[in-house]
Amino acid sequence: FVLGRNITEALDHSGVLKQKGYTFSYDMLGEAARSDADARRYHLAYSEAIAAIAPGCTALSVQQNPGISVKLSALHPRFEHGQRARVMTELLGRVSALAQLARSASMGFNIDAEESERLDLTLDVIEALMDEPALAGWDGFGVVVQAYHLDAEAVIDWLYALARRRQRKIMVRLVKGAYWDTQIKRAQVMGLETYPVFTRKAGTDLSYLVCARKLLDGRDCFYPQFATHNAQTISTIMARAGGPDESFEFQRLHGMGESLHRLVCEEEGYPCRIYAPVGAHRDLLAYLVRRLLENGANSSFVNQLLDQDVPAAQVVSDPLDQMLQVAETPSHPSIPQPADLYQPQRRNSAGRDLEDRFAVAGLEEDMSAFLDRLWKFSQNAMVDLNGTVREVRNPARPEEQVGDLKEASVEDIGPAIHRARTALGNWQALPAETRAAFLNKTADLYETHFAELMTLAGREAGKTLLDGVAEIREAVDFLRYYASQARALPAESTPRGVFACVSPWNFPLAIFIGPAAAALAAGNTVVAKPAEQTPLIAALAVKLCHDAGIPEEVFQLLPGAGEVGQLITSDTRIAGVSFTGSTQTAHAINRSLAAREGSIATLIAETGGQNAMIVDSTALPEQVTRDVIASAFQSAGQRCSAQRVLYIQEDVYDEMVTMIRGAFQALVVGDPTEFATDVGPVIDMDAKSSLERHVARRKKGGFPVWRRRLHRARRRPDP
Repeated sequence: FVLGRNITEALDHSGVLKQKGYTFSYDMLGEAARSDADARRYHLAYSEAIAAIAPGCTALSVQQNPGISVKLSALHPRFEHGQRARVMTELLGRVSALAQLARSASMGFNIDAEESERLDLTLDVIEALMDEPALAGWDGFGVVVQAYHLDAEAVIDWLYALARRRQRKIMVRLVKGAYWDTQIKRAQVMGLETYPVFTRKAGTDLSYLVCARKLLDGRDCFYPQFATHNAQTISTIMARAGGPDESFEFQRLHGMGESLHRLVCEEEGYPCRIYAPVGAHRDLLAYLVRRLLENGANSSFVNQLLDQDVPAAQVVSDPLDQMLQVAETPSHPSIPQPADLYQPQRRNSAGRDLEDRFAVAGLEEDMSAFLDRLWKFSQNAMVDLNGTVREVRNPARPEEQVGDLKEASVEDIGPAIHRARTALGNWQALPAETRAAFLNKTADLYETHFAELMTLAGREAGKTLLDGVAEIREAVDFLRYYASQARALPAESTPRGVFACVSPWNFPLAIFIGPAAAALAAGNTVVAKPAEQTPLIAALAVKLCHDAGIPEEVFQLLPGAGEVGQLITSDTRIAGVSFTGSTQTAHAINRSLAAREGSIATLIAETGGQNAMIVDSTALPEQVTRDVIASAFQSAGQRCSAQRVLYIQEDVYDEMVTMIRGAFQALVVGDPTEFATDVGPVIDMDAKSSLERHVARRKKGGFPVWRRRLHRARRRPDP
């Protein structure tokens, strides 16, 4: 699967095939850079490879010379839309320098295709490179287009217009696509509107042929490079092109499609290039898995070709005929749309693709209406509370007030529980389907108020955009899940009574509404005590529940300090307690419930712990780094599930830690409502002081501590 462990070895191994008329495009194996050191290392490897390949570039035409393929994600540790400004500043110079080296050697230089979420940013880089004066008039610049992408035709049209404006040719390598499984799963996990790729193999094959026709018809601006191992595809292109010439070429992967391309190149006379991965075996895994997934699929041409039970006519059937047969259902029936992933039980929560510039722009515009909003729940308390009015401030900017609300007093607890007990009979008498409808309507309202909830989560709880999207989606999922569970309850089931739900500040919406939704779905009434730090988002959540039709006395909010929670959970009229928080507090609630008179109350407690990750020498360092950074630093490390300890096998320790530290240095810490921010503030000064004490203990014990010097949080400009 690799031509050589290094570029020198690869060039040595390519000699025999060169004599048979093949040219090469060399690809330096490796996944996305996770640190700036990684990016510099990849840049150096590409530079050295270009220098090594250059002596073999002896043909007059760049298309007849060997070339090199580069991955943009290997040249910058944060190749993502959220860091676009950094990418266009820092990455562009590196790519331009490599392209100029390739131009000076008369060598082809291809930008490799990656996951669809990187496409838009990749096109930005391509356009900027086409505008580089040092690259003007050069026809050796190349782009890879993946036919499985729904936008493949549009990308080719865009490239054609770009090439015409710049009055030059672009080499376009057309491939079927290498990340199909990842694209499908990502869309499902993120709750996107649809998939970015075709869900039928025939759809991808047909798209390839349509794109191939565009490339052949546009040879005034394109040098087409058809990368495929599919005999039907190759035959169709041959028929369309009208015979071999120097205006296009076929390509295959090293180690694959040899017999087919031997016919194409050596017997039919078509130019053929071999895409040749170069690198050590330790860098091969991710590339190898992609190849195995492609060729191991039941619908794969290579798989079917080797299967003696599949007739030849089926192997080479026309993809247009196949798609016409399913014209009424072009999407594969076994792959439901992301919104229907959990049907018929429930609808999936709608996500936001933060790698899509239009989705991000729309979300930021919607959120802008709430960046200066004061949420006031002091005049409109859910019930007639008699406590004090408390101001809530932004943890990122303590001088900024987010809103205020009236807290519950000691005298408010008893009447609230009495109202909940009085409402119990009517609520539990409702059909389960009716209670489920209320919860589903609430979920819909949460999605309607997505931008408001997002902004409040950022300003009150310090949630970044990424964490805010996940928070709201989890809350919506809770509501719809428990609505579906309500419908499945046996008719003879009876609720417990009044449930007390006590929730934390680190998931101020999802874990606030989740346990309450479960209790409400089963026919219980609820009194909810949110975290003292995040009462506003809880108040908005309850208000939307009431707007959806859940009676006020059935779901009541009792905000306040720890004393309020203690009084609620110790009341003998409480039939059950759902608590998420510290183990110490959970033990206290357990003792209080056990010591009281009357029936035994239900206790559901989720507490924190020391979460560890164990890494051995078989793990891919890039994936370990990605997961460590997400687990340890997402939500500012304030999740109960956040990674606290990392164990690494000793013989790979140094490499792993170096990469992780580099990724840590690449994180952006700042205002959570800013799109580029990765890590927002800790929740309050008590949390900060606790962390500082921990750091001091570690230093005193002689342990190294990684710290970042931070700039002051950037203030939003005046509207």
